[in-house]
Amino acid sequence: MRRRLGPVALVIAGALALAGCGGSDSRSGDSGSANSGSGSGKAELSVGSAYMPQPVSDEMAAGFFTVTNKGGAADELTSVTSDVAGQVTVHETVGSAMQEVKGLKVPAHGELVLKSGGNHLMFEQLKRKPKEGQTVSVELHFAHSGPVKVEIPVKSATYRPKTGH
Repeated sequence: MRRRLGPVALVIAGALALAGCGGSDSRSGDSGSANSGSGSGKAELSVGSAYMPQPVSDEMAAGFFTVTNKGGAADELTSVTSDVAGQVTVHETVGSAMQEVKGLKVPAHGELVLKSGGNHLMFEQLKRKPKEGQTVSVELHFAHSGPVKVEIPVKSATYRPKTGH
């Protein structure tokens, strides 16, 4: 499903471009994990490098992180919930176009990287505007694994991780 970018979304898109690429900065974000079972035929998920640039809008924000799968089976991020937003949507970026998707694949023995200018979360209908230094609680839902809770630190609007992807 394609969505047109309104004026607020264009401001957010500009802020995302300034925010830089989510990296492996181990100080960024508390990690969570889920395991759909033991053995190499299951997904073994963990989340790290999470951050949210302080939103420039009172209505929307973006979120970034890396889901690592050490297991032998792929999974899929299907939805995200958070108490800070009325809804959280999953977006992919193809070229310069951002579009909402129903899910993003997490490959076996691989990573799903959400980063500025690429795949990302959009927090819509904000109930409060997160400020730098605060954290935002989210719960990631997957097609096959159990939910993963992550505390996402809010960074400055121009934050750039020390290491990129």
